[in-house]
Amino acid sequence: MTRDISAEIRSRVQQAIGARRALEILGCGTKRFLGREPFGTALEIAEHSGIVDYQPSELMLTARAGTPLKDIESLLTEQGQMLAFEPPHFGATATLGGTIACGLSGPRRPYVGAARDFVLGVVCLSGKGERLRFGGQVMKNVAGFDISRLMAGAMGTLGVLLEISLKVVPRPQAEATVGHRLAVSEALEFMNRLAGRPLPISGAGFDGENVLVRLSGVPSAVAAAEKTVGGDRVPEGEDHWHKLREHQLPFFDTRDKPLWRLSLPPARPPLALAGEWFFDWGGAQRWLKTDADPASVRQAAVAAGGHATLFRGGDRSSEVFTPLPPAMGELHQRLKQAFDPHGIFNRGRLYSAL
Repeated sequence: MTRDISAEIRSRVQQAIGARRALEILGCGTKRFLGREPFGTALEIAEHSGIVDYQPSELMLTARAGTPLKDIESLLTEQGQMLAFEPPHFGATATLGGTIACGLSGPRRPYVGAARDFVLGVVCLSGKGERLRFGGQVMKNVAGFDISRLMAGAMGTLGVLLEISLKVVPRPQAEATVGHRLAVSEALEFMNRLAGRPLPISGAGFDGENVLVRLSGVPSAVAAAEKTVGGDRVPEGEDHWHKLREHQLPFFDTRDKPLWRLSLPPARPPLALAGEWFFDWGGAQRWLKTDADPASVRQAAVAAGGHATLFRGGDRSSEVFTPLPPAMGELHQRLKQAFDPHGIFNRGRLYSAL
């Protein structure tokens, strides 16, 4: 369904500004579990949907924020294209706006780039009720301080996304997944050794027993890389990467323990934290299911040169993301003040001070 309700959304934002009433920006709620506990009156944008512009030859697509992600991916597939950053849906009704606001990327992220790297421009509403346009529809329009990409991962704290322009890419002609059975230390060394070679890798992870490596590209390059990487061909490889992206693998059953996402240097040895581990992004993104004290998880991650996020479960009334250093925290405050001076949008969703 195609529908432009930007005027209605703007009217509701202006009313909230006048009443100093907090708003929770809400698409279809598939990622509502992320961040701190949502707060405020729901500002629903799911009906603000539809493809605004799609130029396959220019590798560019613009769509309204409420457009279902599955509709966008279906359209791209028809043209032999895709969203390179392989965004997780976490539900059949996932929208483009929520996807970009959360800034999540799938298994391809370390090899092609993050969600924000493919944002060409946005149209959004500020916390002053202003309709703002940043960036454009081609890469050369992006210069200076790139505000459009700042919206990726801001969790809606800076404004309401109305339209997003994205760079899209051709789908690979061939893909193959191969596996090696290795111990954890061997797995990390193996994945990092592969990352330093000119191979068409589009996914590399370790489930505690097996390293799985996905290769993507033209058939000849994939066949040659498969011989170099070695191991056994995994027939259900495509299904594995889909389930990993959507957290549908058995590991991600988190009914008993909170799930943490740790971002670390990929070659960093395993951390001394009790729990169950799953490594993605060649070892740079590590998932941990544990009952350990949140402070100890964060301290271990920071000491290893990274950071930790409480992804699912646990106490969402306190900080979910690693606390910011004072200087960076001040910068975030200044951005929030500039875009949303009355604290209307997604108050406290990213950090309690925002």
